[in-house]
Amino acid sequence: MKGPAGELFVDDGGVGGLPVVFIHSSAGSTKHWAAQLAHVRKTRRALALDLRGHGQSAVSASDESSVEDFAGDVAAVVDGLGLERFVLVGHSLGGAVSAAYAAAHPSRVAGLLLLDPASDGRQIPAEQAQGLMGVLASEAWLQVVEEYWGPMLAPSKPEVREQVLGGLRATAQSAVRSGLGSLLTFDPVAALRSYPGPKLSLVTEYNQGPDAYQNLVSELPSQKVEPVTGHWVQLDAPEWVNGALDRFLATVR
Repeated sequence: MKGPAGELFVDDGGVGGLPVVFIHSSAGSTKHWAAQLAHVRKTRRALALDLRGHGQSAVSASDESSVEDFAGDVAAVVDGLGLERFVLVGHSLGGAVSAAYAAAHPSRVAGLLLLDPASDGRQIPAEQAQGLMGVLASEAWLQVVEEYWGPMLAPSKPEVREQVLGGLRATAQSAVRSGLGSLLTFDPVAALRSYPGPKLSLVTEYNQGPDAYQNLVSELPSQKVEPVTGHWVQLDAPEWVNGALDRFLATVR
């Protein structure tokens, strides 16, 4: 499908009901949602897309993309498919992207479910943020990201770690730098407060700091992920995520 920065890959299937749109993390892809897509499609339409530079979507010619730019990919897909109203589910970077889309198009989003969303990158000191962007532009970027993600993957099974890190290695450096860098300037507080519809954040133990969305936006309901998982909850505990998704969807009209 044609997107603002090139072709976008979409995994679309299922019929009936209020559609559900899934948005992946940095260096993620539609494959991260395989268990959720199969589950939801038993009763309704569900789709996932690869953001620009990720998975099977085209790499953007620009090295700089904002969270709002990624939300533009979502807009291109839902508009292209003629989806008038749907539920958004976003993980990590995808949580920020989902919040940005919901803020810009509140009447289109029937519900917003965030799965261990990214923290507020504006809380990172400017000097540290500049250093991070410098490293992500260097030859050492892959090693640095793998080391940073290590603790968040520690509880995960070997096959999950390999899937996540394999996806990272297959993603263009520019896309990883752009995705992680976009979080340094995005305002999740304004976005979440601009969306009045049903919303819920499912958070792990890694997402409890003062920069976590639920600690910045008091009106954002949150629930701690019950199983012990890493950051990629839908891969570590697919059945638990499917159950939580079912409960959330039951509240959305």
